[in-house]
Amino acid sequence: MIRYSIITILLLLAAFIVQQFLPAFTGMHDSRILLVQLVFLCCAVTVEQPAMLLLAFIGGFFWDAQCALGPHGGDPAVYTQQVESMRFGYSILLFGGMGYLMQGIQPLFKQGKWQFSAMLSGIAVFLYLAGEYTMITIIRGDLTLTRATVLQMTYTSLLTMLFSPFIFWMLFGIARICNYSINPEAGRRRRQY
Repeated sequence: MIRYSIITILLLLAAFIVQQFLPAFTGMHDSRILLVQLVFLCCAVTVEQPAMLLLAFIGGFFWDAQCALGPHGGDPAVYTQQVESMRFGYSILLFGGMGYLMQGIQPLFKQGKWQFSAMLSGIAVFLYLAGEYTMITIIRGDLTLTRATVLQMTYTSLLTMLFSPFIFWMLFGIARICNYSINPEAGRRRRQY
């Protein structure tokens, strides 16, 4: 259990590095694959609640460190009016919310029905983006939701969800190496037949 949890933390940290090299899909309203969120969501359904909360803290902390630190709104020499920004730490709460959403269907996952978790990962990413966008617009004081924004959030969620089977495949392999059962009920069912 501990070895598997440590490896999931390392996998989440590796996702931060890979995320830097993933391009935006300009033909799809600049949507992206949110690899960090995807790795977190897939790991969140395979671990117990304390490990999920640790992953949420690490993921949210480093996401904010990557996105929120530095001059807000860009270079002050270019942008004369700085954009109001979120406070450091908001992503920890959003990651925790996504993690609890995935923990809610953990009984299905433990039965071997990982497909529900894959679909829920897309929904969780959409809710994450919608929550983040809502908080940013409240801070800026201008709640405008355009069609392009909704399409960008939708395409990002779908693209991210498409890669969840690969992440689950990796996690099943890691669990096998660590001798950790992430879906024990499915294993018991197979042994009975």
